[in-house]
Amino acid sequence: MPSGDGNLIPTQVMQAPIPISPAQPCQRWRLVFSRSSDAPQMASREQLTAWEDALVASGLPIVGLDLQPARPRIVFAAPLATGIAAERELADLYLTSRRPAAEVRDALAQRLPEGHSLADLHDVWLGAPALPGQVIAADYLARISVDGGGVLDRHGLADAARQLLAATSLPRTRDKGDRAVAYDLRPLLADIEIPSAADPDRDEAIVDVRIRVRFHPERGVGRPEEVVAALAESVGVNFSIASLVRVRVVLATGD
Repeated sequence: MPSGDGNLIPTQVMQAPIPISPAQPCQRWRLVFSRSSDAPQMASREQLTAWEDALVASGLPIVGLDLQPARPRIVFAAPLATGIAAERELADLYLTSRRPAAEVRDALAQRLPEGHSLADLHDVWLGAPALPGQVIAADYLARISVDGGGVLDRHGLADAARQLLAATSLPRTRDKGDRAVAYDLRPLLADIEIPSAADPDRDEAIVDVRIRVRFHPERGVGRPEEVVAALAESVGVNFSIASLVRVRVVLATGD
């Protein structure tokens, strides 16, 4: 605006606050944890919130705590469906300053979400590839029984498992929203095994089935329930899954 002598008086310019960059990671811990079959059944978003609350309560200097709102940085190897137990799940946790293993373990051990427990942890190189991109497969243990009761022919199951692995294609459909999508299960099935019983000549009401499914960047992820369904069709018997556990996720490095 002009002054009394005709000169312009500069007006004050309002500047936006300069954003503060979040603290950068100095250490990366790979957590190995389990989830029990009686853990609360929560949707994916609820599961993540439970983990974030646990990490905030741990007191560890986790990347993302200085954001508003706080978003502690943890990266899971692969999504785990609701209601499935797991034995050796993996997740990477990033800290803004280095901490010894004993301190990290003590901080997390009693604070993980309900139904979860910490089995192990490893100090991982910060520059290592992102954890989800390293996952190539997952191992499951399914306990199956005959719908309506009855015993299972273990030898017949083993033969059917070999037939599935020998097949060149296993056409199936998968629900996607309000429509069914056709796909080939065979490229997503890595292995299926019927473990030997203590008494190999005795048929049983419940039989364990070990399944390895692949993670494919284009075809998607194999589902153990679909493998059990294909096995049931092969033997001509309807199965129920009494329990399903993800035993571990398999990394390209073999870790």
